[in-house]
Amino acid sequence: MEAIHILLAEDNEGDIMLTKEAFAASKLYVRLSVVKDGQEAIDFLTAAGQYAGAQLPDMVMLDINLPRKNGHEVLKFIKENNGLKHIPVVMLTTSSLERDITRSYQNHVNCYIVKPVEVDAFLALITEIESFWISIVKLPVKLNVR
Repeated sequence: MEAIHILLAEDNEGDIMLTKEAFAASKLYVRLSVVKDGQEAIDFLTAAGQYAGAQLPDMVMLDINLPRKNGHEVLKFIKENNGLKHIPVVMLTTSSLERDITRSYQNHVNCYIVKPVEVDAFLALITEIESFWISIVKLPVKLNVR
């Protein structure tokens, strides 16, 4: 079985570490690429700059509160780009504001999840995301067309 490639756009070191830990404990093979701001996410997805040659991910896990370009801007960029819009995007954020939820769905996010604050609950959530998006959902074939 080929690894699923997930791009994690997250600036919180603790959440990055916990996400890596949860995927490492998985029975499935996940290749996790991490970027720490919205512009880096766009550069990764377009194989620009330091990310020249980067392969498109199978899925993006995106925080709203990112430096340089926020998650809403990155989501909009992905879903308006013909070479990227097929990639499922999971908004994984601390914001439970209705305006953030609504805006995310208006910009075609595939799902919106509010991060729990407790470590055990966060680890369990990542396991659930993995279970659903990797074990149950059928993802599109890698197109690698930008």
